[in-house]
Amino acid sequence: MMKTSLKRGSVAIVGAAESDLGEVGPGFSAMDLMAQGVHRALADAGLTTRDVDGIFSATAQSRFAGLALAEYLKLPEAFIDSTATGGSSFMGHLAKAQMAIETGMCEVAVIAYGSTQRSLGRKNTSVGEYNPYETPYKPFLPPTAYAMAAARHMHEFGTTREQLAEVAVAARQWALLNPAAFEKKPLSVADVLSSRMVSYPLTIRDCCLVTDGGGAIVVTSAERAKSLKKPPVFLLGEGHVTTHASISNMPNLVETGAIRSGELAYARSGLSAKDMDVIEVYDAFTINTILFLEDLGFCKKGEGGAFVTGGNIAPGGNLPVNTNGGGLSYCHPGMYGLFLLIESVRQLRGECGARQISGANTAIAHGNGGVLSSQNTVILGTAATL
Repeated sequence: MMKTSLKRGSVAIVGAAESDLGEVGPGFSAMDLMAQGVHRALADAGLTTRDVDGIFSATAQSRFAGLALAEYLKLPEAFIDSTATGGSSFMGHLAKAQMAIETGMCEVAVIAYGSTQRSLGRKNTSVGEYNPYETPYKPFLPPTAYAMAAARHMHEFGTTREQLAEVAVAARQWALLNPAAFEKKPLSVADVLSSRMVSYPLTIRDCCLVTDGGGAIVVTSAERAKSLKKPPVFLLGEGHVTTHASISNMPNLVETGAIRSGELAYARSGLSAKDMDVIEVYDAFTINTILFLEDLGFCKKGEGGAFVTGGNIAPGGNLPVNTNGGGLSYCHPGMYGLFLLIESVRQLRGECGARQISGANTAIAHGNGGVLSSQNTVILGTAATL
């Protein structure tokens, strides 16, 4: 186990906000949405750009996201990190922001994302890389990769398409409680099963949305957080694992790196799955939710399909999962991980209205990057958990 000197609860998220979501139309860039999210998150914290000296960002629409955002915000001396690991990037940024704050490299950090993939179209916002082991077979990525994992899970454990569909239905039920959610219509298991097939066994309703959007969170020391206007949400533990880059190199299609990243985050936080009040996992596809609930210890391996049935993870169920509607029904601008952190913060601050989980003091936010490649688990808590 890799040792860490990072202190449990030494930093806190003190501001969180989305940019405009959905389809922002022509005239907006990914950087516009990043900056919009930053300004809104700083306002949420009672701060301004004059307080910021750290920038952490990633987007598929800028090779040098940190440089571009520093220029946009006019912060030439800011500490910058633009590490990109797909949708898990922002959990990694949070851990790096903690390192930077603890070592004095910065005091107030913003972690930001933005994308206009819906307005521009998928072909204009994603860069295809030639893979000699996969490209000749013409996979439609990323759906083909996740469909392989879903099919293998069905083969090994008897998971059904109906059980996959239950994940999408639960996400939609949560989205109907979220005014900011992109999808507003009820969804049934039958609707999911009868929708257009994308890559067997995944239909279009098993796949995430394609939206524009962005957002930001603001991170500072626990000491400084005491003086700001919103209740701080503390970083209790983090763990990350990279198992592969291409799906053909994934060691086991039904066991993700979340097993190990979760173990690390739990160990560093001193908590376990049974201690989590709010569960936010990266649901780019319905199979993701099943895999991550298993791998993070909420049910046994192979039992995820049965676990999500009967509304168990929907509003009123036993386990509140993806309470904003997730990437399946709330928004998905390409890299979704930051939105898991935003929703976790809002839940722990009691700001979620009709979807609020009563008495929530702990949250797990699990990011996924690539094709089940990079797994990053973050555990957050209120002051009551320190």
